[in-house]
Amino acid sequence: MALAPARTILSLGMHDPRVRPLLDGLYAEYSARYGEKYHGKDGGAENELIRYPAEEFAAPHGVLLVLQEDGESVAGGAFRRYDERTAELKRIWTHEDHRRRGLGRAVLAALEDAAAARGYERLYLTTGPRQPEAKALYLAAGYTPLFDLDADPEELGHLAFRKALAPRRTARGRAVG
Repeated sequence: MALAPARTILSLGMHDPRVRPLLDGLYAEYSARYGEKYHGKDGGAENELIRYPAEEFAAPHGVLLVLQEDGESVAGGAFRRYDERTAELKRIWTHEDHRRRGLGRAVLAALEDAAAARGYERLYLTTGPRQPEAKALYLAAGYTPLFDLDADPEELGHLAFRKALAPRRTARGRAVG
């Protein structure tokens, strides 16, 4: 009988070497799906990945999480401050050899918990039109689409979603945040 892999979710800085598989995976994924244009912008994957400075994904307003199995980085994601009450999810990725196992959902849940712990009341995100797996994940996780689900995704350019976060509760049951 095979043992389940040991999973750990780590909060890391963007330049930590354990984040490199996430960034390399995103680069390969965006390049394969979008070529030289990502979200309609020239420069493709590289420009998308350097669009935000690393510090935007660090405390106190952001976080970058990496899910490891047996010490290997296999999934991850991040958020940054979008506005006073909203965190914007970015960089959500699962290694192609580890998909369809619930790892993306686990990362999403961890990001939601971390955002609520930082006092955010809602989440916002966009994904590209050629990422139907991401669209399905966000819909299944209770995110509200901010676009017409019947429209051609390619014509929309990007697919925006939002989700209200449940208030965190103190030990006495009072809402925090």
